[in-house]
Amino acid sequence: MKRTRYKEIETLLKVKIQHGVLKVGDYLPSENELCTNFSITRTTVRKALDNLLKEGYIEKQHGKGSLVKERRHSLGLLNVKGFSEAVGMNVNTIFLQEPAKREWSTTTSFRPSENELKANSLHFERLRCVGDDPVMLENNWFADLELKNLIGQEFVEGSFFKTLSQKYLIEVTGSEQELRAEYADERTAGYLKIEPGTPILHISVKFHTNKSNLNIYSELYCNTMKYPIGNSYHL
Repeated sequence: MKRTRYKEIETLLKVKIQHGVLKVGDYLPSENELCTNFSITRTTVRKALDNLLKEGYIEKQHGKGSLVKERRHSLGLLNVKGFSEAVGMNVNTIFLQEPAKREWSTTTSFRPSENELKANSLHFERLRCVGDDPVMLENNWFADLELKNLIGQEFVEGSFFKTLSQKYLIEVTGSEQELRAEYADERTAGYLKIEPGTPILHISVKFHTNKSNLNIYSELYCNTMKYPIGNSYHL
């Protein structure tokens, strides 16, 4: 089916935002400029901008134009935004295992689909800290169906979600979550610098994306004794 003109303009602007050509805080060209540059009507421009607005890519500022904004999809109990912004303090991320092909975990709360299970599983593990204090141990699994050449590649600004968006044009669209209190085993306690058996918060998340065959399965182990976990989290 032939793509409508406003959809073409919407996609072009979206790709520029995802690739960082148009950055957070930048203004899009004015409606008049877009009409002239693409030889389209103002109605077509406004349809494209309205869709970008609905998807959270821009916000309209009266008298100034369309501003590129940070996308913060609500994901139920969690939000997609920077870990440092969510915590609001000096944060540090330590890779314990770089992204690599590994067997699917049999302990995740959410089961991958049959198509995902047939594909190679990619996995990485990180420790998220506030200063020198470890706060969260995270494990992440996903199929490599849409993520060719990810292994050995540095994340964009240390963010997995930004890497998905800017390098693969993949966006997180929602999630399912389970939370439970449990006691830290020896390995988890060692990384979080607490005594084995200390109560921790275990959060299981299945992140959905705009690719039907790609979900991200995360298991998060949080030490909330010193730093409470807020309602925001970002890979």
